[in-house]
Amino acid sequence: MNKAQSGRGRAALAATASLLVLAIATPVHAQETAKDAAAPSASDADIIVTGIRGSLQRNLDIKRESSGVVDVISAEDIGKFPDSNVAASLQRLPGVSIQRNGSRGEPQGITVRGFGGDFNETLVDGRRLSTASGGRSVDFTTVGADFVGQLAVYKTPEVSLSSSSIGATLNISYPKPFDKPGTHVALSAAGSIQDDAGKIVPTVGGLFSTTFADDTMGILVDAIYTRRDTQTNRVYVSGWQGGRYAPCQIAGSTAAACSPTSDPTSTAWATPTNRQNVVGWYQQQYGADQRYTKDERLDGRIAFQWQPSDDVVLTIDDNYSRQKVVTDIAGFGIWFNQGDLRNVELDSNGTTVNFLQAGSPTDFTAGTDKNILETNQVGGNIKWEATENLTIDADASYSKSRLNPDGQVSSENGDIGYGGLLGTSLGVRVTGNSSNSFPELTTYGPAGDQARWTDQSIIGSHVTVRQAQKNSDTIKQFRLGATWKQDDLTIKLGGRYMEDRFTLQNSNTFANNFWQAYAGYGTPSGRTSGVPIPASLIQGTISTKGWIPGFSGSLPPVLLNYDARAYQQYLEGLWTGPNTPGYNSGCCTGFNGTFDLALDPGSVQDIKEKSWSAWISVNFNTEVAGMPFHFNAGAREEITSLVSSGIGRLPISITGSAADPTLLTVAFSPNQAVTERNKYSYFLPALDMKLELTNNLHLRFDASRTMTRPRLDYLGPVLNVGAGQRVGALGATGNNPFLKPYLADNFDLGMEWYYQRNSYAAVNLFLKNVSNFIVAGTQRQTINNVIDPTTGQPAIFTVSQRVNGPNATVKGIELAWQHVFGDSGFGFNANATFVETNKPYDRADLSQSGFAVTGLANSANLVAFYDKNGFEFRTAVNWRDKYLLQFGQAQNNSAFGAEPTFVNSALQIDLSTNIRLTDQFSVFGEALNITNETYSTHGRFSNQLLDVYGYGRRFTAGVRYRF
Repeated sequence: MNKAQSGRGRAALAATASLLVLAIATPVHAQETAKDAAAPSASDADIIVTGIRGSLQRNLDIKRESSGVVDVISAEDIGKFPDSNVAASLQRLPGVSIQRNGSRGEPQGITVRGFGGDFNETLVDGRRLSTASGGRSVDFTTVGADFVGQLAVYKTPEVSLSSSSIGATLNISYPKPFDKPGTHVALSAAGSIQDDAGKIVPTVGGLFSTTFADDTMGILVDAIYTRRDTQTNRVYVSGWQGGRYAPCQIAGSTAAACSPTSDPTSTAWATPTNRQNVVGWYQQQYGADQRYTKDERLDGRIAFQWQPSDDVVLTIDDNYSRQKVVTDIAGFGIWFNQGDLRNVELDSNGTTVNFLQAGSPTDFTAGTDKNILETNQVGGNIKWEATENLTIDADASYSKSRLNPDGQVSSENGDIGYGGLLGTSLGVRVTGNSSNSFPELTTYGPAGDQARWTDQSIIGSHVTVRQAQKNSDTIKQFRLGATWKQDDLTIKLGGRYMEDRFTLQNSNTFANNFWQAYAGYGTPSGRTSGVPIPASLIQGTISTKGWIPGFSGSLPPVLLNYDARAYQQYLEGLWTGPNTPGYNSGCCTGFNGTFDLALDPGSVQDIKEKSWSAWISVNFNTEVAGMPFHFNAGAREEITSLVSSGIGRLPISITGSAADPTLLTVAFSPNQAVTERNKYSYFLPALDMKLELTNNLHLRFDASRTMTRPRLDYLGPVLNVGAGQRVGALGATGNNPFLKPYLADNFDLGMEWYYQRNSYAAVNLFLKNVSNFIVAGTQRQTINNVIDPTTGQPAIFTVSQRVNGPNATVKGIELAWQHVFGDSGFGFNANATFVETNKPYDRADLSQSGFAVTGLANSANLVAFYDKNGFEFRTAVNWRDKYLLQFGQAQNNSAFGAEPTFVNSALQIDLSTNIRLTDQFSVFGEALNITNETYSTHGRFSNQLLDVYGYGRRFTAGVRYRF
């Protein structure tokens, strides 16, 4: 810690210590309060209410009794969770919104009070779950919700659980046999169809739970297989790069010649119209594709419990999941360089809204991405009621997550097309906003002949890319805690040890440059390298009519559909030696006809993080002016030790490609092992107070300090320069093992009114002062003074490296209202969140160190329902306003630092129903995205579209049986 942090830590420590002493020393008075009008009656307590209303009442009861700010979603019955996806359920809560996966439309992550992804820690039964993605967050498409028992979102820290989250801590609780003694079975089967995929796919699951030996032993087993097929249409711009045009490039220029330059020593500089001094953003790559995704997930769980005596309960469980996602892609893509653009038209913001680029090649793209994510967590827990007042809780677990555990190829990609002599004077025109229109080609086709857009007689080979991404994340953790309860006093203390090891490596055809082996497009394009593509490889065409619902803009009439691996195998079959016709001789040392992969040394990371934590909290109940007062004070100390290892190397030369003038190859110095170490510690106090102004009106105040550690894959020790580069887009990425964690001082003030059973209204104000923000600092620089062969000058790389940046304040208000209309069966749950920050994004800031808080968006959710006489119907409406997702785009070579990615506002409506035909048997249905909402993003300005996905509607019908 620096001195300022240390000073604040000492002050916080002193304040918390004083509160703890006060708590222990304060006499604790037994209280007798009037019966709560909203609490269940004695007869009600003997009835377990299922369905929507029963779930909402249980959630409300937990929220009401909690010392901190917590929201809960409970299963409506065993084996019946409200949604098929955990994140989809969480978005119903105040302050919670979701981040969708564009290709599938599935809720993938959550944002709490504007803090998304890694700011929110996800626990499973109080344990950290490993994730091979490299982040701290969990991809919720990998978490089956069908047999979840409860979700709890802690918006203020529970120090005995975790303090490693600025947004919130999410705890997923799975059912256990002692939760519901006896024998129980739950079976479900369903079929779902996405309207564009047009294929019905199954979901089948079962749960069995039983207790025996006089209910002193129990076992629960569940398993479920889920498949989702999704066909998605996409239009994309890989990146809007900021730079400077020469006046001769701008539409209306009368310059006789145009040679844009930023080099004052060049001959071209003598002509003022050649000097690059006009700020503008242009599209690095434009294209469209169709994606068919097959998502298969298997979830399995077993839990055993044993109560050898009245005082001891042993629980052993194993949670397993395996998700396989295969996506087939067909589309086109066209590459642009700012210095080659002419007749450029700029709008008032500097966005290039029209241009032409002479000699532009056209690529038809195909690919298959296949990733397998396998996670297994095994754990054991012992709870011992040592005395009437003292409970000991010991917990240990081992969790391992592996991405592509068998080392299989995870990505097969191919580009075919035409260029050279057949390149066209091609342009892209921007005609509207990214929320309702996409850019469109103004000219296309070989030499501008649109009728020959997909003329197979002139199409030749370009590049082929294969990759094998392999990650693993292993977590070992042990927790020991003790709880002392006496009358209205509760004291908790304990400690935890956690060891997290993350490894990453990527093998690909960039590392050995084999991706260029047959680049050039072949003889129809006037090139000696590249070969014609036989018609037998083309599987047909895909119409682009009505491509994105609700969007204007036109595309070429069809896309070519072919299999990337079949294309690669065709090229492999041509090999007769270095003199093979069409082979790009000299490009690929060691090439023997097959597209073998090579390890990319710069991708190798081995991160070992060890953390120790200790906590104490004191909770007591007393009275203030005759009103019940609940007080909780706690503190947690976090110590972290990091060892980061990787492989370093420097570029020593860059060479161009004779076959393809857009391609570059980088040569490197010998590999060198690099290891860095880091260590830090932080003290994290927390305070919760609740005053019951009346039986039904509660006032809350909470204050705390929380932290979020950096993503593990941000902590690598080396600068990575890719071996395969493109002209005008030299890039490098660097990580930073010395990153500090984010720190936040948090304050909450809330009022809750529980005015009748199963109904309440609440307002909550929150404020977060966050320091040590991690930003993707981007700068343009030389590396090892290598020369760019296209300019003859030292090569300028766009280097992105994460650093700790400035501080920021986030504040907002949450409104929630839940109401049930008596015994009518009708009710609703509505909430809205409004947030703002003192560090919003400044679009006019052209510095390379621009900063803003990401994830902040106003949001609102409404769930209206009917639940009576065995019939349930629910309508869920979820809205989220536009927000800044991240700094960085797919292509990020801007002269003005990391360009932003904004997500456009979206409103989605979902319907679900359940009909209980008998006490054991029910049928259900679900309709998702009934208004056919899309997912779209844009860059610095609203007309800079980056991505738009049309992911369609999904319909599900099924049956459940339970006894």
